[in-house]
Amino acid sequence: MAKEERSSRRVGGKMETIYPGIHTHMALGNDISIETDLGVVQIDTGISPGMAHNILEQLRKITDAPIHTIIYSHGHNGHNTGAATFLEVAKERGEPRPQIVAHERLPVRYRRYQETFELQNMMAAIQFRIPPGVRAIADVFIYPDVTFSDVLRLHMGSRIVEVLYAPSETDDSIAVWLPEERVLYAGPAFINACPNPGTPFRTQRDPVRWADTLDHFIALEPDFLIPPNGPAIEGGEKIRHVFSTTAEALRYLRREVVKRMNQGMTEIEILHDITYPAELFDLPWMSPTYGCPDYIVRDIYRSENGWWDRNPTSLHPSHPDQVGRVILEAIGDRNRVLQQTRALRDAGEVQLALHVIDLLALAPGGEREVVEARKLKADLLKMRAKDVPSFVSINLYLSAADRLEEKAFPASADRGKKP
Repeated sequence: MAKEERSSRRVGGKMETIYPGIHTHMALGNDISIETDLGVVQIDTGISPGMAHNILEQLRKITDAPIHTIIYSHGHNGHNTGAATFLEVAKERGEPRPQIVAHERLPVRYRRYQETFELQNMMAAIQFRIPPGVRAIADVFIYPDVTFSDVLRLHMGSRIVEVLYAPSETDDSIAVWLPEERVLYAGPAFINACPNPGTPFRTQRDPVRWADTLDHFIALEPDFLIPPNGPAIEGGEKIRHVFSTTAEALRYLRREVVKRMNQGMTEIEILHDITYPAELFDLPWMSPTYGCPDYIVRDIYRSENGWWDRNPTSLHPSHPDQVGRVILEAIGDRNRVLQQTRALRDAGEVQLALHVIDLLALAPGGEREVVEARKLKADLLKMRAKDVPSFVSINLYLSAADRLEEKAFPASADRGKKP
């Protein structure tokens, strides 16, 4: 095992040694390489074959030891697209095939993703604003060789590596614990930003279960924390503080949403009534750059409610094109709708303007006022994107604006230009 001091030494500008024998490579998140007497334990393998090759090239500047074990941090497509490359390189080097370890629920997720691959690709393209014609995710699913339920203990010579079940962002998330060194890789349970139990395109995630995972981390009493995003955190008290405040924020949201649901409030009413205390949410590790409190509120609500929005009109709805057409026919002065939308926009009421413009923008066809409404809505969405901190919301607004501009200007040479 390498004996580097605990310093932030950059390797090739991309790999960083953050602890003796532990190195991070920033890709979709922090891919972690842990040196042991038996070889390298690799947590995640990169978003692409090229990224996997880069990780291995950077790692070879530190150690020539073989990859002994690959651990999947969780089952989201992309974090381990590079697994096939790791296996191929091991074979080329004449080394034993690395064993792949994951939680026992991960194969279930992989089968679901393969069944719904085109849907997953479409959602990823919108969420990450990937241009049309470019695959957003790879159709590569290398299944694990070894799965476990609660704890898997790997005896790697002088370094013991424990893989822990840590349900959080997914129900197959893991953490990695080095008990003798009190080093914890938190996996998706702690991302150095607001947790994301609920994002617009994803299935439900339990924030209380997530908080329970953070409590489990506290009980381990780690001294060195490696998040999957951002810098490492050192010091037992500081680590305890970031975990405990994050867990309390999640439980606070659960309590407050349940209280309002029991009062009969709807999802949108709760969003406009709930408050986010600064002592829980105005913290560096709760920055709403990915997940955000509003998303969590909505996911808690839908975990206890059905799909119905409480409006009886939407219970058995007509086709959206038919609805858009009859609303368009019912509007006596379409220009008035456009004028009111612009007036709200100019007054800084961009969200209200979006509600108004939908009276025209959702109609089918290419009538002048409808096309103008789509263009105006696209402009409003670009403005709205500047008002929100979560990159998920930003990309969803901008992706929607892109699609509206394609409808408004189907032959325009400027269609692909971005703001």
